[in-house]
Amino acid sequence: MNNFKVLLLSSVLIVFFFSGCDTNTLMDSNMSMPARNWSYPNKVKTLVEITDSSKPYNIYFKLRLTADYRYSNIFVLFHMSGAGQNKHTRRYEYRLAQPDGQWNGSGSGNLFTYNLPLLTNYKFPAAGKYQLEIEQNMRDNPLAEISDVGIKVSIYQ
Repeated sequence: MNNFKVLLLSSVLIVFFFSGCDTNTLMDSNMSMPARNWSYPNKVKTLVEITDSSKPYNIYFKLRLTADYRYSNIFVLFHMSGAGQNKHTRRYEYRLAQPDGQWNGSGSGNLFTYNLPLLTNYKFPAAGKYQLEIEQNMRDNPLAEISDVGIKVSIYQ
């Protein structure tokens, strides 16, 4: 019986050890929105250092909103600059809900979470530091019921 307890405890520790490690994530940032209102000046900015420009990367837009969000979509502007490159801006639209009103994100209570792709299998043009920035691009300012926004960069797998 004692050996069984040791084996069980060892198995649980190994699972916790490996599930907590994500060696592919370079950067994962999050910004809470004051009073759940995302206004134009509240741009989410982060800096990522790319040491190997030959590897492909994924860049994600992270979003958490409440079920009281008024729309079924969201428009954002994604800006990237750095490492001697000109600033690049691209507009994205993401569908957040089905036509029947069912949210696409994973939910817990009144909050829904999304990890939306900005760039997948992307190779940075050169090694160096890059500034990544996301701003909301909807007509409403501030955009209500947005809890927090973030950016995640990981090595493409």
